[in-house]
Amino acid sequence: GARTAAGLQPGTLVIGASAVYHDLMSLPAEWATRTVGAHPLLVAAARRALPDAVVAEIGTSARVGGTLDGEQAPTPVEAMEGFAVLRAAQMAGVPALEVRAISNAIEEPDRARWEFERAFAAISVATPTLVMALAAAIASGASVHD
Repeated sequence: GARTAAGLQPGTLVIGASAVYHDLMSLPAEWATRTVGAHPLLVAAARRALPDAVVAEIGTSARVGGTLDGEQAPTPVEAMEGFAVLRAAQMAGVPALEVRAISNAIEEPDRARWEFERAFAAISVATPTLVMALAAAIASGASVHD
């Protein structure tokens, strides 16, 4: 979902520049990693492949609306597993990227109003183009392990 103030409508594609785990914000920073960046080469390739996509920070929380809590800076987009995937990839030394399609406003509690089909259609159309662009970027000789 996207924060209403972000103005991102259902079906909008979002390339994650980084993922922030909001559920860890109350802990001291030295206890746990709270932010993980996507690999810059992959972000650049995704931007070329999906020029209409928005590049933004994506917040992760274990519950819907969890990125609205607390006093930390709000993230425009919310997801549930993005941080975990990026962090696991980082720990394994594997470059990673998060791309989302918006289905709802984070503040909208009525899931019947969420536009899953519109989001699924947008990400389904974008995926083949994105995969080809990422593969080309990696094959071009640019190192994703830097």
